[in-house]
Amino acid sequence: MSLLRLQEVTKVFGGLVAVNDLTFSVDAGSVVGLIGPNGAGKTTVFNCITGNYTPEKGRIFFDGEPVSGLRPHKVVELGIARTFQSIRLFGKLSVLENVLAGRHCRMKSGMLSCMLHLPWQRREERAAVARCMEELRFVGLADRHAEAAGGLSYGNQRLLEIARALASDPRLLILDEPAGGMNDQETAALVDTIAAIRDRGITVLLIEHDMRLVMKICEKLVVLEHGTMIAQGEPDAVRRNPAVVEAYLGVEDEKW
Repeated sequence: MSLLRLQEVTKVFGGLVAVNDLTFSVDAGSVVGLIGPNGAGKTTVFNCITGNYTPEKGRIFFDGEPVSGLRPHKVVELGIARTFQSIRLFGKLSVLENVLAGRHCRMKSGMLSCMLHLPWQRREERAAVARCMEELRFVGLADRHAEAAGGLSYGNQRLLEIARALASDPRLLILDEPAGGMNDQETAALVDTIAAIRDRGITVLLIEHDMRLVMKICEKLVVLEHGTMIAQGEPDAVRRNPAVVEAYLGVEDEKW
């Protein structure tokens, strides 16, 4: 069953068609890779899904309901969370505080109850801290919860972003180049983390240039070139597709 479906989505910037008549779906419980050369329109697709951009044409459905044009915070509340190609953390805040920022959309306390520090608000805050510590344990950063986020290694900052996204209780997790800046050991561990996220029942849609990671974890690939889909299907079939081979001309086969 499709959890996410894009139907004839088009996004234009001035005279540039960044995404052109794009249609594909992501099944619930799967890991799907959105790949293509630099400038293919992949991040633009993510921005359309998460409400940062509104498509000029087409519709986007999440669990059967239209989400095109919704504001980003409404998209998160529906159960879609994301990370970004460029890390976006609060570097001076603690690791735990960064994850708590991702939990905020699930908290009910208003400004007045927070100011008065009411008993039920304190209970909610304790529960949020416990929930966020669970996600830090999941990504292996629980023992560093009190450290400033800016002091983490680049790879650990990537994991912290994933923990923050998971704290919002997503049904769909969108990862924009999660292995960027990671060494081989960190990338191998990331494959296990993504598999564990899928095993929790969370659907994953990712952009990634590390084709070894893509081939190991993705069950389906969607390939873009100049904003247009040129192939989709199982990774082995996509790998042999002549249009994909041409689009990746100059990329050594062993990187797949």
